[in-house]
Amino acid sequence: MTPTRRSILTAGGGLAAFSFASRVSGQSLPPGPVAGTKMTEEYVRQVGWIAYFWGWPMANLQSRLETFRPLKEFALGEGVLPLGPVNEVTMLTDYIDPAERAVACPNQDVVYGQAILDLAKEPVIVQVPDFGGRFFVYQVVDQRTDSFADMGAMYATQPSFYLLAGPDWKGAVPKGIAKVFRSPTNVGFMIPRVFREDTDADKQAVQPLIRQIMSYPLSRYDGKMKTHDWSSLPRIGGQDSNKGGDEETAWVVPDKFFDMLPGILDNLKPLSGEEAFYAQMRSVLAAAAKEPKLKEALMQSAVEADRTLVKPLFEFRNWGLQLPHNWSTQANGAAFGTDYFTRTAVGKSNIFVNKPSETKYFYQDLDSAGARLNGANRYTVTFARDGTPPVYGFWSLTLYNQHHFFSPNDIKRYSTGTKNKALKPNADGSLTIHVQADPPAEAMRGNWLPSPRGADFSLYVRAYWPKVAVTDGSWTPPAVQRVN
Repeated sequence: MTPTRRSILTAGGGLAAFSFASRVSGQSLPPGPVAGTKMTEEYVRQVGWIAYFWGWPMANLQSRLETFRPLKEFALGEGVLPLGPVNEVTMLTDYIDPAERAVACPNQDVVYGQAILDLAKEPVIVQVPDFGGRFFVYQVVDQRTDSFADMGAMYATQPSFYLLAGPDWKGAVPKGIAKVFRSPTNVGFMIPRVFREDTDADKQAVQPLIRQIMSYPLSRYDGKMKTHDWSSLPRIGGQDSNKGGDEETAWVVPDKFFDMLPGILDNLKPLSGEEAFYAQMRSVLAAAAKEPKLKEALMQSAVEADRTLVKPLFEFRNWGLQLPHNWSTQANGAAFGTDYFTRTAVGKSNIFVNKPSETKYFYQDLDSAGARLNGANRYTVTFARDGTPPVYGFWSLTLYNQHHFFSPNDIKRYSTGTKNKALKPNADGSLTIHVQADPPAEAMRGNWLPSPRGADFSLYVRAYWPKVAVTDGSWTPPAVQRVN
């Protein structure tokens, strides 16, 4: 059964109603249907829709944890993805390979690392080396993909050891720990990002820093900075279920979602106002466990919600804060709270965004006339004199194919910006980026961002460590103009 527009509206308002009920002051209200209450298939289906949309980001991280949990050594999954034991960051030594399919919308401005976190057993120690004047940021998010740790150039983070603790840890903080960051959930994700210029010299200069980026369980902490040579990681297969496909790995499988949901509810304490909704979800799960027809309705709701609610959010033009020239953005990345819509929209289209104070993101699927960007056409993006993104860190303009990954091209250029030293301004001081499949004139080749021939694509502006003009909305990206 495909829900009607009326039922979709009912589902959309249901979570707000559940949350309101839990906050009614001065009353002692039951947490949900009394155990054993008979339920209709339609009610179960509607709650299933809401539960799937709400829980999609948490299921995404849970799936990553279960996929990577068996790993015992550092390695490159499918030869491109940094993998390691739970709670231990694995670093790359160069820009991410275009063949990567584990995380949509990667960038080629930084050297990445990643670690899946499970803080249930003990805290994790994170090493921060002395980056000098080089831009860096360690993104650390909980299972809701909300940030809970501030480590980076914008925080003036000092070289030292930092501790990540779960919600229930009550141990003593050992000597030598600069700061403790407490996560509201045990499951989380960490992604260090270290800027490097697109030169061989800077690639070599960043290596000593990368070797000092490590994380490990508190039980292994001895107060001494450890190092690891990330340049010789073994290559393994089987960690990416997409296995070289065009789309992002399917971390959330609708048919398995409601098998995962009980564990998610058990491990994530409800946010303020979510108690009644948790009770509603648990009551439906209990009813479905006893009635095959209700279980079937619940399972079907996940498939329908994935197709009708979640999948459309992959396209940037379908959500977000709308800006001039058909650009869009969001203002609460990695700080979603109870903004379930934006959390899932970001998770589906470009998961693991930084907080706005760390990075501001701008998305574009359309040209200035509202037509879909396509490699059959040529475009220009012209920043006025002194009009590139105002940042303390760096900025970039990246091109993604229709699947939000890099589009292969002969010059292996997937983004342009601060890292590029070949960019040439126009005579008036403006800067024009040429977005097209065929090479432009020789004099403009340094400003060329290759597009996929005859295929749809998206553009994506990053402003790392943005200035106030970016965060308050005074600055927005220029139009993407089609060239006749």
